[in-house]
Amino acid sequence: MTDTPSLYQRLGSVDGVTAIASDIVERHLKNPLIKQRFQESDPEELKVLVLDFVTMGTGGPNNYQGRDMLTAHTGLNLNEREFVTTIDDVLAALDAKGIDPVSRMEVLAILYSFKDEILFR
Repeated sequence: MTDTPSLYQRLGSVDGVTAIASDIVERHLKNPLIKQRFQESDPEELKVLVLDFVTMGTGGPNNYQGRDMLTAHTGLNLNEREFVTTIDDVLAALDAKGIDPVSRMEVLAILYSFKDEILFR
């Protein structure tokens, strides 16, 4: 019987997920369609929150201390274009790290599972 690696492990565990989280934040901060949403954010704190969220959401150790998706996005009134742009940044970060297509699709499915908690809140 073989153990199937978790998504967290397939993303590279601590080192891989840390690099991906950092890349995601850097892409968001530079993305002309969404960068204004992060003007008030501390990039280093944001990287830690994204790291902890991705770690927890992909089967790694649960250290996430941030707000849930609904609470974090209420009042922002994010639209579909911003949502897709954010996902595009995540997928670009995964591609840059050479993440395999199956793992990439699993991340995409996780992201889309939050759509109703993020859009138009």
